[in-house]
Amino acid sequence: MQDQKIKKLVLAALFAALSCVMTMVVKIPIPGTGGYIHPGDAMVILCGIFLGPVTGGLAAGIGSAMADLLGGYFIYVPITFIVKGLVALLAALAFDKVRKANGKAIVGVIIGGVIDTVVVVIGYWLPEIVMYGFAAATASMLPNMVQGISGLILSAVLYPILSTVLKQIDVSRA
Repeated sequence: MQDQKIKKLVLAALFAALSCVMTMVVKIPIPGTGGYIHPGDAMVILCGIFLGPVTGGLAAGIGSAMADLLGGYFIYVPITFIVKGLVALLAALAFDKVRKANGKAIVGVIIGGVIDTVVVVIGYWLPEIVMYGFAAATASMLPNMVQGISGLILSAVLYPILSTVLKQIDVSRA
């Protein structure tokens, strides 16, 4: 029992680190907004799927917020923690429900990617209205959609690989 708890804690730390790194390493700047598109959302989705709603939400929120903190986007740290944590939580719940209903895990991953897109677009748009005004916030919606869709695609590609690896070390819940 203790070994499983340690494995889950280590896995949560690993997923948080991967969320941070994948957010920071590959950055495609968005002209006019100061933001960027990144593949970190794929790890956020997979945090929820592999770690569950609570642990996955915390790992995704902490890892993604850490990327903002280290990258100098201080104002986004609390927003990112909430938005990415919520994405992982909802992706985990959707994944579990879909897998239970039809047994097709990949469908659950794809639905997690759709949830990511919707939550990220709305989750950043609302505070950005207050921070930058309606027009600037609305201008960032399209890049956030692109980021969400890329996260959906990348998580669907990575899921079978990570699922196989994590089953080998007996820590996968997915």
